[in-house]
This record gives sequence, C-alpha cells and structure tokens, in this order.
Amino acid sequence: MQKVLVARSIFPDVVERLREYFEVDWNDGPALSQDELVRRLADKDGALTAGDPIGAATFAAAPRLRVVSNMAVGYNNFDIAAFNASNVLATNTPDVLNESTADFGWALMMAAARRVTESERWLRAGEWRGWRYDGFLGGDIYGSTLGIVGMGRIGQALARRARGFAMRVLYHNRSRVAPEIEAELNAEYRSKEDLLRQADHVVLVLPYTPANHHTIGRAELALMKPTATLTNIARGGIVDDAALAEALRANRIAAAGLDVFEGEPSVHAALLEVPNAVLTPHIASASETTRRAMANLAADNLIAALGAGPRAGRPPNPINPEVLGKART
Repeated sequence: MQKVLVARSIFPDVVERLREYFEVDWNDGPALSQDELVRRLADKDGALTAGDPIGAATFAAAPRLRVVSNMAVGYNNFDIAAFNASNVLATNTPDVLNESTADFGWALMMAAARRVTESERWLRAGEWRGWRYDGFLGGDIYGSTLGIVGMGRIGQALARRARGFAMRVLYHNRSRVAPEIEAELNAEYRSKEDLLRQADHVVLVLPYTPANHHTIGRAELALMKPTATLTNIARGGIVDDAALAEALRANRIAAAGLDVFEGEPSVHAALLEVPNAVLTPHIASASETTRRAMANLAADNLIAALGAGPRAGRPPNPINPEVLGKART
C-alpha cells in the first residue's frame, strides 16, 4: 500500500477517506518543523500539506515522493522549479474558497472603515461614558470607490458585492480581464498608481510572487488618500508591514484590515501597537463548509494523482500538469 503524510491537523473524516487507499501518517498536532517534515516524508509516496515549504531539499530526502497536495489556493510555499526538475506533481484547491474569502475581505474592510474593533476594545476597557457626535467617526462604504488589486476569482467576487453598495469599482491586474467581465462587474481598469490615488478602500487579492513582494510599500502608501483603508487578504509579503505600521501611526491612511502578514504567524510588533489596524490570524477561508471543501479537494487531488479512486491519474487541480505520467527523478 502506498504511503502518504498528512502534515497538518485536518478533519478526521477526510483522513479516513485517505485511509481507504493509503497507509496514512497523520500529524494531528502543531505544525512540523522543517527537519521533522523532511524526515517523515522520507518513505512517502504523497503528502497533503497546508503552507509547508517544499522544494529540492525535500525531494532529495524523499525519493519516493510523487505528489504534494496543498490545502490552499496560493502555493508560494512550493518551489515549482524544483517540483518540475524532480517530476513531482503539485496541486492546490482553487475556487471552493472564493466566496468565503470575499465575504471575509468585505468584513475586514468594513471593520477597518467603521473602526469596529477599535471601538470594541474601548468599550470593553470601560471607557464608554455616553454618546458623542464625534465618537469613532469612520468612513462610508456605500457610494464610495473600491480599488481591487488582483482581479482573479476572489477579486471578481468582491466586485460583485460592491454592486449592492453602489460602489464605483476600479481594478488593477497583471493584465486586463475580458471586456465582458469588466461590463458585468462595472469595473474600470487603472494603473496601480491611479487606483491608489482614487480609491477610498483598497483590497489586495493578488498571488505572492517575488515580483509582487512589497507591492504596497512606502511610496504606494503615500499615494493613498488620508481617509482611505487598505485590506490584505492575499499573502504576507505583498505589503511592507513596517511601512504600513508607520503610515497608520502617522494617520497617512485611515485604517487597515490584515489577515496575512510577513513572516506569519509572527506579526510585526508595530502593527500590534497601532489602534487603527484590524488584525486576524489568516482565517479568510475559515468557514466550516469552505474548509471542509478545501480538505476534501486536497484529498481528491492526492488520491487521483497516486492512481486511485474514480479520477485515477486525473487530479482535479494540477499546478504543473506537464509532469503527469513522468517518472520521478
């Protein structure tokens, strides 16, 4: 029987599905260190991971490994060049989390704009003494301008939500989306700089790549309105967290909502100190329905890639399909 590693704690019934086909080594506890991850992969044919770094050193120590199934859409934790060099298949879990992630991005944007967590902390501290006309004044969402950086599936889901709030929608993307999508979403393409200057609320939903590192830094923050908010539901490293904390402290922008961070689970200390930041621990896809769908899709990818189940040899979501059918090197 082929052997697989489930490197993270996931729903037990999904692990039981895998056990119908494989001998399963399940890490139902804290994330493995890199050394322990590599050690436990040494005799495995496949793995189900969630953000664990996988690259050439892993493959050198795990000669049987043929597929790594990532329980996420983003795969910046994978060295795809190393996957291709070793003929190891990589898979991910797109689409099933689009709406939940867009919902959460909207919630973060609104919480930042309307100072929800800031006012709650103040209330819990016993500071509320009565109504004031200027108490926690924030920014409106309805009728404002939304700037979406990254007009993929989740960006488009955000744009659809904007229609119910009578928002003008601007977007920036590596390339323009099809004219019919622009028309459907009533979205206007802008350069990144123009979008930052015009938007009242900027939401980041682009993938992390070296080219996208610090897409939002000091220069970009300086372009934004002092009343604007920034929401990041994409990946840590897309925003220069130190520069953002500095801009928030100086009120160069009004507020930020962040679900992802550079070096997470560590959070830049300065972000923890500014009151106008809403901070959450990378939970944008964390509805039970969505996380179950992600886990089951990751399992489907692993089962099919290792030649089992009804889709044997045809995993639903290969990242590098060019290695399918090739011998491991």
